[in-house]
Amino acid sequence: MKTILSVVGARPNFIKIAPLAKAFKKYRKEVRHLLCHTGQHFDKQMSEIFFDDLQMPKPDFHLGVGGGSHASQTARIMLEVEKVLAAEKPDLVVVPGDVNSTLAASLVASKMGIPVAHVEAGLRSFDKTMPEEINRIVTDVVSDFLFVTEHSGVHNLRDEGMDDGRIFFVGNTMIDTLDANYDAVEAHPVADELGLDKGRYIVATFHRPSNVDDRESLGALMETLGRLARERRLVFPVHPRTRKSIEAFGLAKKIPKGLILTEPMGYIAFLSLMRYAELVITDSGGIQEETTYMGVQCITVRKNTERPVTIDVGTNHLVGVGMEKVERSAMDILGGTTKPGRIPEMWDGKAARRIAQIIMDHKE
Repeated sequence: MKTILSVVGARPNFIKIAPLAKAFKKYRKEVRHLLCHTGQHFDKQMSEIFFDDLQMPKPDFHLGVGGGSHASQTARIMLEVEKVLAAEKPDLVVVPGDVNSTLAASLVASKMGIPVAHVEAGLRSFDKTMPEEINRIVTDVVSDFLFVTEHSGVHNLRDEGMDDGRIFFVGNTMIDTLDANYDAVEAHPVADELGLDKGRYIVATFHRPSNVDDRESLGALMETLGRLARERRLVFPVHPRTRKSIEAFGLAKKIPKGLILTEPMGYIAFLSLMRYAELVITDSGGIQEETTYMGVQCITVRKNTERPVTIDVGTNHLVGVGMEKVERSAMDILGGTTKPGRIPEMWDGKAARRIAQIIMDHKE
């Protein structure tokens, strides 16, 4: 029997691995699939609630690593993952996305001679000031299976000299999870609970250091959101990192009227909030994909994106980090200047099944 160990550590990882855990059940007589949660996200709203929302099995291993600097967190994950790999001797380690857990687990596995499968390989922002970009590049170099969500990923990997035999264009497991839960998303009452008019409100999410770790940047962002809140009610589920900065910079006493700050939401509730929004403003990677699938207008407050398909065929607008551009783009969209989009190729809810089949067909 083949042992496959999937390593997750942060909110987006759970969404990407949930459909794969389900897909491996088809091969339960041939595969023992284990789940290792590093504890990189340790806040209940950012972690535990997702296992319930996604109906994922409880982790077989919970490492409880917690926070810290990139170096210390990555090092602790490597030390703890090594113990799990030494004990279980898996035939394959699966790592999703681009967080520190992804990098740490792929490095340890490759050094121990264990094959690695990277789910969401090949994405590039071409901005090495982003820690995620370093994680993506290194993970792809040491991975044996490169599972790609969009054509740009295939081109990037080929440009970097990766062998075609390692590259598999399979679609997007994050969309698998959204597709599987779409009825629940549409039925969730979160918009009604917050007293929102469906199709007439804005959702904002921010967590990247460039936007929230600097007093001036975060202050300008909050002021911009406040002005937009005069046009539409604006809901801002606050990431723990962002909450900490708001309090540290003394901005909590200056929350503009009409701006609704909430705690982080569960998976279904948050998707439903976005589903019925007129506009989403974010610096998240995954949200660019989810809004594209749902046909919701999205403004991405970054200088670049590793998910260009969301701009090329989706509803995503990449506007940079200047607040004047953000506000101008938002007002255009609220005024009716929307971007027609379509669902990218192979974002059909079947990516995890393709991945499982490829892994099972690989006999080595």
